[in-house]
Formats: sequence, C-alpha cells, structure tokens
Amino acid sequence: MPATAEAGARRAGGGLLAGLGRFLTLVRRDPFATAGILIYTVFLFVAVFADQLATHDPNQILYRANGRVASNQPPFGAFILGTTNLGRDIYSQLIYGARSALVVGVTAAFAVVLIGTLVGLVAGFFRGVADMILMRVADVALGIPFLPFVIVLASFREPSVWNVVIGMALVVWPSTSRVIRSQVLSLRERTFVEAARVTGSSQARILFVHIAPNVLPLSFVYGSIAVGWAILTEASVSFLGFGPTDTASWGSMLQQAYAAQALSRGWYHWFVPPGICIILVVVAGFFVSRGFEEVLFPKLRD
Repeated sequence: MPATAEAGARRAGGGLLAGLGRFLTLVRRDPFATAGILIYTVFLFVAVFADQLATHDPNQILYRANGRVASNQPPFGAFILGTTNLGRDIYSQLIYGARSALVVGVTAAFAVVLIGTLVGLVAGFFRGVADMILMRVADVALGIPFLPFVIVLASFREPSVWNVVIGMALVVWPSTSRVIRSQVLSLRERTFVEAARVTGSSQARILFVHIAPNVLPLSFVYGSIAVGWAILTEASVSFLGFGPTDTASWGSMLQQAYAAQALSRGWYHWFVPPGICIILVVVAGFFVSRGFEEVLFPKLRD
C-alpha cells in the first residue's frame, strides 16, 4: 500500500481511539460527565446484581407473623422502603426496575444508533437516489409522534418492554442519521478518502474502514441521549397501563402508586424513589452527551 493510503488508513483507524481517549480525558475534567458516568455505573451494578441486592421477589405478596398481608408497611421497619397496598416489597421492585430500565435503555439506544448511523453513512456517501429515498423515509419517521406510536404499537402486541425498543428503532433514528449524513458529506471529500480511492480501495472499505470510525463519536452522543429517552418512554407507557404487569419496572411502580392514590394517602416512599431513579438516569444521559459534545466541538469549552 502506498504511503499516502497507509497514512490515511492509520488516521481512520485511530480516529475512534483518539476520540475515545479525548472523551476519557474530558470525563476526568468535566464534573458533569463524571457524574453521568458514575450514575450509569451505579445503576449498572444494581441491575447486574439485582438478585443479590433485592430482599424479596418483586411480585411476591408478603405476610406478617400473624398471617395477614403485609400491606402498606412503613419504610425502615421490617422492609427497607415499606410495602405496597398489595403487600409487595417496594425496595425489591425498585432494584429489579433498574434491570428493566437498563435493558430497555441500552437495547433501544443500540438500535437507534445502529440504524441511524448506517442510514447516515449510506445516504451521505452514495448521495443521489439512495440519499433522496432514505431522507424522505426519515422525514416520514420524524412526522410520527413517538409516544402515541408506541402506545398504538403496544395495543396491537402483547404488553412488553420490547414495544419501546421497537418503537424507538422505527421512529427515533432519523435525528441520528441526519447528523451522521452531514458529517459524511464532509468526510468523503477529505484527502485520506481520496488517497484510498486512488489506491483501489472498494467503496465498502472506504465507507466502513476510513469514514465510519470518524463519525462513531457522534453516534455515541445520540446513543447516550437515547438511553434516557427509552427509559423515560418505558416509564410513560407503563404508567399509562400499556406495559407488562409481570415485570417490575419504575413506570409500573408509578402506575400502581397512582391507582392506589398514594399521593393523597401520603405514601411518598412508594412513588418518590422510582421517580428519582428515572430523573437520575435521564439526566445522566444528558451529562454524558455533554462531555461528548465538548470533544467533538472544542469551542464549546470557551
């Protein structure tokens, strides 16, 4: 391989590693990015070790020593966060809810990033008819209201957290694809791409080896935001009663607390913890994306 093409390949291959290195350096300096990473780490630990951290089965109806249902038990007694009106342990539901939230968030974010990045790469690199068709499809997807779409989807399918994943994969990817397309339109005219063309590299190699590593940091920005949106959407769908009833999630906890009139009865220990968890995970996504933005656009630090 000629020197120019080899240098171009090294640049493309090292672009992602250099971007990640700059991001890790920024995380150590940016308190917001550090806070976001720490929040994600804590919830990831809780999700992985939920079986060990939970004290009961989240759907198990608990009983007191006298044989009566342990309903509406106060927190910090026999139960860390008390029990629901049906006698289920709130703390255990909160712990297992972290697992449901991260499964939905990470899976949906991966689907959004994968589809959006591939569409943006193809549209920006090949342009012409492919670009026109893909962008018109993106326009249609952008015009679909997301939450109502997920609710309609859930009504035609069995209640499941995967309805949120499917809904995000079908509707949310256009924002990512448009940004990736704009970046690819610029990268395809760079010197290292021209050098790869001159040396006979195939279009697929140029696209995925030379260009793709340079746009992946942008994909990560939208991926971190998508995690929060997915978790918030799952909570909204479950709160509206379209989520699964046999799976513990923060949204279902809020829905059950609302149905039991927990606010008017002063059962704050039931609905405040899942609300705080949802806020923390969503905010963490924006904190992490803020760190990526400063890597991609250094002028934001001024």
